Amino acid sequence: MIVTSSPDHSISALEVEFALTLAAVIAAVIWPRLCRSWFSRIERACLPLAQRQGLAVVLVGVFALLFRLAILPIFPIPLPFVPDDFSFLLAADTFAHGRLTNPTPAMWIHFESIHITMQPTYMSMYFPAPGLVLAAGKVLFGNPWFGILITSALMCAAICWMLQAWMPARWALLGGIVAIVHLGLFSYWINTYHAAGCIGAAGGAQILGALPRIMKTPRLRYTLALGAGIAVLGITRPYECLLLCLPVSVILARWLITGKDRPSARAVFRLAAFPLLFIVSVAAWLGYYDYRTFGSPITLPYTVNRATYAMAPYYVWQKARPEPVYRHQAMRDYYYKTELEIYNHLHTVPGFFLNTFVKALAAVLFFGGFAFLPLAMMLRRVLLDRRIRILVICVAVLIAGMLIENFLVIHYLAPFTAAFYAIGLQAMRHMRLWRPGGRPVGAALVRLTVTVCFIMVCLRLYTGPFHFQVPEFPPTWNVSWYGPDHFGTERDRVESSLEKLPGKQLAIVSYKSTHIPFNEWVYNDAEIDSSKVVWARDMDAVDNLELIHYYKDRRVWLVQPDSNPPTVSSYAVPAPQAAGLD
Repeated sequence: MIVTSSPDHSISALEVEFALTLAAVIAAVIWPRLCRSWFSRIERACLPLAQRQGLAVVLVGVFALLFRLAILPIFPIPLPFVPDDFSFLLAADTFAHGRLTNPTPAMWIHFESIHITMQPTYMSMYFPAPGLVLAAGKVLFGNPWFGILITSALMCAAICWMLQAWMPARWALLGGIVAIVHLGLFSYWINTYHAAGCIGAAGGAQILGALPRIMKTPRLRYTLALGAGIAVLGITRPYECLLLCLPVSVILARWLITGKDRPSARAVFRLAAFPLLFIVSVAAWLGYYDYRTFGSPITLPYTVNRATYAMAPYYVWQKARPEPVYRHQAMRDYYYKTELEIYNHLHTVPGFFLNTFVKALAAVLFFGGFAFLPLAMMLRRVLLDRRIRILVICVAVLIAGMLIENFLVIHYLAPFTAAFYAIGLQAMRHMRLWRPGGRPVGAALVRLTVTVCFIMVCLRLYTGPFHFQVPEFPPTWNVSWYGPDHFGTERDRVESSLEKLPGKQLAIVSYKSTHIPFNEWVYNDAEIDSSKVVWARDMDAVDNLELIHYYKDRRVWLVQPDSNPPTVSSYAVPAPQAAGLD
C-alpha cells in the first residue's frame, strides 16, 4: 500500500538526511569543538568493549537481533509484496516440505508468474541459499522471516569480525554499529524476503576477514571461515562470488609463492584440505539440485526461467532475445517495461553513462547515504593507503564486473559490503586527523556524521508523523538504507479473508491495462492443489472454465487488485455453451 500522506506535506527521508548532513558540515566548520567532551566520554566508554574483540563481535550480533525485535510494534514482520519475495518464499516452502522442487502443476498455465519456473519443474528461479535460510526460519520458528532476522544478526557480527582484521578495534566496533543502523533495522535486506543481501554480506565478510588472518597466522579455523564464505556465496550470488574470489585467490597465491612467512606445503595441505572438501561438496550438492530442478547438473538457476520469459540479457555484449510467446499480458508488461526498455536505453552511449552513474549513486545511497558523502574528500588518501590496498583492488574488480552487467539491484553488491565499510571507516580515520588551520574540523565532522545516522534512525521510526515518502512501486526503497514500509497489506488482507471462509477457495486475478508490473498477486505455495487459497490468472472464458472444472470443489472469486481499494466478488461461472464448450 502506498503511503497516503499528502504530496504537498510529504518529504523524502533522503531530503531530510541531506539537510542534516549539510547542517553537520556547517557545524563542524564553524564549531569544531561542539560537544567534544561529550563525544570523548562516549568513545572512552566504548573502548574497553572494543578491545575485547570476541565479546564485541557477539554483542554486535545480539544487539542487531534485539533492536530489530524491539521495533516490531512499529515495523512488524514484513509481508511479501514484490516478485522476488514470493519466489524466495516458494523455495522456502518447498525446502520446508523436505523437497528440492515440485512437479509441474496440472493447471500451470494459469499460475505462471514472475521469477517462477514452471517447467521442467515448479520452483523459484533463484539459487537455493535464500530459500534454505527462509525454510529454516519457517521450520524452527514458524515464520520464514526469522531466518532473515538471524542471518542479519550474523551478518553484522561477521562485518565487525572482518573489520577487526583490518583496523583498530574501536573502529571495527563502530563499523559493526553502523552495520546494525544501516542494514539491520530498516533496509530491504531485513524488511523484505530478499535473503540474498544478508547472506551475501555475511559470506563476503567471512572471506575478507579470513584473508589477512591466514596471511598473518595460518590456522584451520581461518581457512574454514574462508571456505564457508566461498561455499555460501557460491549458492547465493556465484557471479559476485567469482568477482571477490578472483583477487583474493591471486593475493593468496602470491603470498604462498613469495611470502616470507608462508607455511610449508604440508601445512598448506592440512589447512586447505577440509575447506576445499567442503566447497566441492557444496558444489556437488548444487549440481544435484540443478539436476532435480532444471533437468541437468550444469543448468544453473536463472537459465531456464530467463530463456522462457525474458527478452533482455544480463550482460552488455549479449543481444536481446526474440519476444517469446506470452500467455498473460501482465507477464509481458514486466519483461518489456521493466527490462527490455531499460536495456534498449542503456545500449546507447548516453544511456550507458547514465546507467553507470545511477548504479554508482544507488550504491552510495544504500551503503552510506548522504551522511557519509563528506568523507569523499579523503578519497585520494584512502586509495593511496597501503593498509587497505587489497580491499581497494577487490572493489575495483567489482566495479569492472558491474560495468558489464545491464542491471543492478543492491544485493548484487552484498558480498563486498564489508569492503565498503572498511574503506569508509578508513576514510573516517583520515578525516579525523584533518585539522585545517589547526582546528579539529575533521574529528567534529566524523562525530557528527555518526550522529546524523542515529538521528535518521529516530526519524525513520516515525515515518507517518513525519510524513516521509516511501513509495511502494516502483521499488525506489531498494536504493536507500531506510528500506520499505509495511507494504503488501492489501493482498494479505484479501488472502486472510478468503482463508477464513469455510472450504477451499479459488481466486482468479484480473488486472487493468494500467496495472503496475511489480504489483503481482498470482503466487502460490509449493503444494498448490492442497492450498486453502489458490491464486490464478484471469484468461479467456474457455480457459477459465477449464480451471474452474479442475477445482470444482472450490468457491470461485474474482479479485481485482487495481481497483481502489482492491475488490473481491463472486465469480460468475459461464455456462459451457457461452464459453464455447458445446
